[in-house]
This record gives sequence, C-alpha cells and structure tokens, in this order.
Amino acid sequence: MQLKNKSYWVLLIAFIVLNISMTAQNYPQGLSKEVVFWGDYINYKNKNIQLGPKAFFIDGSLSNNEVAQYDFVFNSINEASKHLTNGNEDSPMVLYIAPWVYWIDNPDDPEIRMPDTVGGSPIGLEINCEWLKFRGLSDNPEHVILACNRGQTMGSKGNFTMFRINGNGTNTENITFGNYCNIDLEYPLNPKLNREKRGSAIVQAQLIFSNGDKIVARNTHFISRLNLGPFWGSKRTLFDKCHFEMTDDALNGSAVYLNSTFEFYSSKPFGHTVGTGAVFLNCDIKAFTRNTQYFVKGRGPVAAIDTRFISEDLSYIGWRDIPDLESRYYQSNITLNENPLFISKNESYATVDISKKTLLDAYRITYNDKVIYNTYNLLKGNDDWDPMGIKSIVQQIETETGKIYSSIPTQLVVKSTQQKIETGKDSLLLETIVNRFGNFKMEGETIIWKVSDEFKSFVKLKDNEDGTCLIIPTNDVNETKKVIVSASTPYGLESATVLYIAPSFLNPPKFKKLPKISTPKKGKLSLYYDLDMSFEDQSIISWYRCKNVNGDEPIEIAVSRFDNPLKTYQLSNGDVGFYIMASVSPKHLRCNPGEAKSVVYKKSISEKDVKSNPKILEANFETMSGKYQPQVLQGFWTLDSYAPLDTKDFNWEADNSQDHWYYGEGINGAAGVKGFVQNTKGARMRYTPVDDSFGDMKISFLAVPSKTAGQGFSSARMQYMDVGIKMDTKNMNGYALRLIRTTKYSDAIDFVIMKYENGNATAISEAISATCYRPNCKITVEVKGNKLLVHAENTEDYFTPHNASEVVKVVNMETEIMPNTFGGVSFQHTGTVRSGATLIKDLKIEWF
Repeated sequence: MQLKNKSYWVLLIAFIVLNISMTAQNYPQGLSKEVVFWGDYINYKNKNIQLGPKAFFIDGSLSNNEVAQYDFVFNSINEASKHLTNGNEDSPMVLYIAPWVYWIDNPDDPEIRMPDTVGGSPIGLEINCEWLKFRGLSDNPEHVILACNRGQTMGSKGNFTMFRINGNGTNTENITFGNYCNIDLEYPLNPKLNREKRGSAIVQAQLIFSNGDKIVARNTHFISRLNLGPFWGSKRTLFDKCHFEMTDDALNGSAVYLNSTFEFYSSKPFGHTVGTGAVFLNCDIKAFTRNTQYFVKGRGPVAAIDTRFISEDLSYIGWRDIPDLESRYYQSNITLNENPLFISKNESYATVDISKKTLLDAYRITYNDKVIYNTYNLLKGNDDWDPMGIKSIVQQIETETGKIYSSIPTQLVVKSTQQKIETGKDSLLLETIVNRFGNFKMEGETIIWKVSDEFKSFVKLKDNEDGTCLIIPTNDVNETKKVIVSASTPYGLESATVLYIAPSFLNPPKFKKLPKISTPKKGKLSLYYDLDMSFEDQSIISWYRCKNVNGDEPIEIAVSRFDNPLKTYQLSNGDVGFYIMASVSPKHLRCNPGEAKSVVYKKSISEKDVKSNPKILEANFETMSGKYQPQVLQGFWTLDSYAPLDTKDFNWEADNSQDHWYYGEGINGAAGVKGFVQNTKGARMRYTPVDDSFGDMKISFLAVPSKTAGQGFSSARMQYMDVGIKMDTKNMNGYALRLIRTTKYSDAIDFVIMKYENGNATAISEAISATCYRPNCKITVEVKGNKLLVHAENTEDYFTPHNASEVVKVVNMETEIMPNTFGGVSFQHTGTVRSGATLIKDLKIEWF
C-alpha cells in the first residue's frame, strides 16, 4: 500500500509539473530564455512580475490573437500606449518590454509624415502619462529596440521625432531608442528584423521630446546622427550608464551625464545648452571628427569632470569655436588619449579648472579614498530628489566633516553685458544670479568683483556687498574702451561682463564748409566738406542716384562702413542719366552722428564722365548698399527676399520687411572673413546691366559657406543657392548653376545646371555630387555660344572618404543651352541664415 501511495504522489507531482510546463509552453518563448510569459504574470530572471493596470507586458513575438486574450499584454508600444494609467513616484506605470524590434512608426508606409503645425516636427507617437517607465527585459539594451527610420526629407517633411512624451518622471532602463534613418539597424538576436537605412545623407532624425521633470535613463542607448534629441525639453534629467551616438545639435542641454559613453561623429554635439547647462561625470567620449572638436555650437554652460576623450585625429578640443568673453566653463581631470587636456587652451579665459577648488565638491566628493559623484547636489532641486540614492551618504559626510555638500551652486551669471556707458553721464548697476543646478536660485552668496589692471583707469567699481556692483565710468581718453569686469565666488564660480566705456560725449561737430561734390575726375566723384573738430573724421556717408537735381526718388547705392567715410564714388555706366547725391552725418569717435547734410551734383552723369570698363563689373561689397531695393532697373542691384515655387512645400514665406543682405563677417566656417552675406531666408540679389542685348558672359566668385563639412546648407529641404547667368532679371528667364543639399550625402552637395522660365527652374543637366562646397570654394559659371560651363574647386586641403567616381573634389560641367540676349546676374539663396548662410566675395562679372 505504501508503494502504491508513493507511486501515486510521484505521478501527481509529475503531472502538475508537466501541466505547468505545458501551460508556459503554450506561449512563444520569444528571444530570451530569461523571460517566461504565464498569461497574467511574467517571470523574469526567476522573479514573478504580476501584470495589471500599471504593469503591461509587451512582446513583439506574440500574435494579435494571443495578446487579445489578455487585458495587460500587447505586441506593440503603440497599442499599449492607448491604455496607460498615470503613475506616481511611488507607483509608476511600467511597460515590461521583451527583446524585439518595436517600430513606433511603420517603416514600410510610403506616406510622407507631415507636421501638425507649420514649422513643427512630425511625431511618431505622442504619449501623455505621468511617471511612465520603459523597462527592457534584458541587461543588454541592444536587445530591446524602439525604432523609427524617418528624418527631414527622408520619409518626412520636418524633423521627424519618434516620441513626444508629456509627463514627469519618465524612466527608461535597458532600452535602445533608435532613429535608423541614416544608420543600418542590425539585430543579431533575429537577423530577420534587420533593416537598411533610408539613405546615407545625414538629416535631422530625432528621438524624444519631453516636457517633464525628474527624467531618468539607465543603461539606455540613444542612436541617431543629426539632432539626436534624447528627451529634449526636459528639466532635471539624469543619464546613468547610457550610450549616445550622434553628429551635431544632438544632446540634451540640461542634463547630467553619469558613467556614460559617447560617439561623436561631428564637431558640435550640442546646439546649445539651457539654464545651468549640461554636466559630464566620469564619461568616455570617442571622437571621430578630424582636427577640432567642440562641445557647443551656440551659447550655454558645460562642465566636464573625470572625462576621457579618445581620438586618432583630434588636435584641439574646445568648448565652442569662439566662446563669449562672458562665458565660463568648468573642468577637472580631462584627458585626450590618456594625456591631460586643458579644454579651449586658445581661449583660456573661458575655462575654469576646478581641480583644486571647493567648487569641485558640487560635482565630485572624495571621501575615505572613494569617489562619489554628487548627483544629489546637482539634482535635488527644492523637492529633495535623489535618483542615485546617495543622499544618506552625502549627509553623513556633511556631519563628519562639517562642510556643506548638498547645496553648492554651479552657475554665476552677471546681468547686464555689452552695455555702453558714458563717462560723466552714466553709471551701471551690475547684478548677479547664483543658481544651483536645475536653475534653482540661491540668495546671499558672496560675490568678489574685479577688474584687471589694464582697465582700472577706465572704471570705478563700487561693491555694494549684496551681490551687486555699481560701475562708474572714468574714461578720460578719446577712444571708447572695451572693459571686462569679472565676478567670482570664494568657492570657485566665475563669470564676467563686457562693457564699453566711452569718454564724455561731445556734441557732433558743425560744418565749417558744407558738403560739395567736385567735377568728375578719372571716373570718380569726390566729396568735400570741413568739420569744426580736431578728431579723425568718422562721418557716415551715403551715395544715391536721383531722378533730378532736387534729389527726388533717391536710391541708395554706396555707403561708408566701419567708421571709414566714403568720400569718393566710382562712377559706372549705371550712373549715366542720373543725378548723384551724397549725404553726410558728421561724426567722430567722441560723439553720436549729427544731422545729415546732403548735396546733389549739379549735372546728370554722362557717358564721358565714366571711365570704368562697362564690360567688367567687380562688385565692391565693402561699400555697396545692402538696403532692400526691389526695383529692377538697368545698372542697379536689386536686393529682396523671394520664396521660389519649388520650395513651397516647406512652409515659409519671403519677408521683405527688413534688409536681406549685409556686409561683414560670417560665422563658423566664414568666421574672420568679410563679404556679402544673406540676412534673411530667401535672400535674393540681382544685377541688371545697362544695354538690351548681350552675348557671352562669365561670373566668378569665392563662396565661403558657414558649414564646414561640405554640406553647404542646414538641411536637405530644397535649400539651395542658384547663381543665375544670362538672366532676364525682371521676368527671371535664363540659366543658373544650382548648388543644393540633397539626401544623398552629408558632406557633399549637388551641382546642377538649371533653366529658368518665368521664375520656374528645371534641371537641364545631370547632377554632379562634390565635396568642394566648403570655405574658400572658387566657382566660375560661363556661357560660350550654346555652351554653359561650370568649374568649382576648393583652395584648401581637406579630407573626404568618398570614391572620386561617385563624389568629386573638382567640378567641371558643360551643357548645351539655347542662346539668349540677356545679360543679368542673380543669386537666390533658400537656406537658413547664420550657420546655414554662404558668404560671397570677389564677385566678378564679365560680358564679351
């Protein structure tokens, strides 16, 4: 009987075990043996997780029929997002996600994604949920991929963004967020889920917008290239043991990056930072850029502590290409290829090495030979947030040492900068803001004000001992002086302000002799006047063409710039038949411009007055007027803004309420170079020569794009510059060389010859892709009979990885055209300005 009972129990236990096993095996095992699905709960690493209204299981390997049997089980992120419940800090809404590739946006859908608002970004999925946690069920974040593959002009009009997550407390762990628009998706767990990138050109392909506070990502990968966007817009944000791959304008500018790794594929991973900025703590950065690496393209603070760069090709690392004189960045223990590095050594004023300053405690505490990264100080805010759980340790150290480690500010800002104040008339009160990380103000901090010895004779500082300082100008020399006033705290914060200290201003000088224009000599008009002053003349002079001797209907044609009075005017055949007027506003270095006096030359200009060659025009951009001038007249430059028909899909309009071109320095790649630069999107410049019939002609100029990698323009959204030749400038008929950024390459543009018919341009040649459109690109466009020829090359040495059969360094093009009798020239730029502009210089036009 005992034997029979024993057999019975053995059989019963075996039956139960088999039944349990069969129950689990009724559902696919998925890609991980660590995850077992039991219907109403899952087992992960031998731990049961009960599913419910705040605990969803998502497994892409489950069929629709299988997930339909359960309220809290899904096979897509998108479907699960429809059923979320707001969580809270103690009880978050958790998505338990099994290994798989989850497409947030259907990559096979041919429909182009459009933004909801003009100028906005198309969104893959919008989620509204407080305290939402994405938890990948694998220690390897590459096993759980949330993916999309659209970007600007590649499946999207606008900068496609995978998620917009509205809510505080978003948390991710063991996840990869990837936009595979420009990167191949490789998934070794199941190669069937691999997917090739849409294209090689690097376009804006973004990940996550967030409006939340207390955002945490752990062991999470963020993969894209341009405009990565890891929780852009969030407030306090911590990335712990995360990995990032990106090019420019990519990272979150208000975050703490802890124990994380980076791959920099371009020179400026931050477009800008926000508020108290971004902090790197114990990070490793592998830079694939060449020669120079920066952190930030625009303004905003950065601190880097215990961070290591690795690179084969870097010779210099800076915070920004030209840091503001007011800016201060903080570093400690930075290396490049294991060698100590002082960031921005060429602009050393911007870098504060805090290795031996108390300020280091705000970021890093050494206690009992152990390093503690002080995330509690950085992220506690006013609600004691402690995502790394180190509060008790920090408080213990404070108790034992008697020092404060949990309320150390990280930012000092001096309010009022770039102000001009006059001696004997003005004073200026400088104020300070002291912030803890996250933009939490601190009051009552001691501020130390200082001005260097070289500036002490120009200003007097009165420290009010309340964080403010009264600046009293004491400049008794003639020149206005640029003065830097610095502020600091005893523990190491620094800031500065730049002020322009003028001597006491005098009244503008009177005219001893009113302006007079002399008879033309050697093809020039000269302006004479005499001012009652002992200073060097800095008068502002403008020249106009007028309808008659009364100065009616004046059109500005030339101006003085940079305090250099333009007292002579070179006549051209465009002046013939017009009366020339000059206007003089008297000025010297110790006064503001006075009332202008004008004079009109008594005779209209005749052909015999002009000595310049009418067949050659070398544009003098330094003195050429940049004012809005919409009239198309022979001998005139026409300056306006225009939105061509082929750009209408990108929702912008020409703005003719301001001047569209300026003469001066460009930025980035055009920094330090002076020329004519676009000031508004759609800037257009046309020249209409004097005569009615023209034959062959040639245009040559030097292009200096702000972009330095060969991409020329900010994005591939029909952003181009057309260089028109043989143009009817009024009706816009003729031919043009189009320089356009496309989705083919991120470091090359296309050169295409276009035919204009009543303002509409169509291609009449094959496109040639070239890498030469970067600073100092020499371009020639020429018409000989029925041939249009183009030559472009760069005068600088630069690296390109391309095969010369696909992408060339030197452009030579020849296309047959239908000859016409037009002789006009045009430049039409449809790209963004500043960092997307092209400076033009050395423009020469020849008619044969």
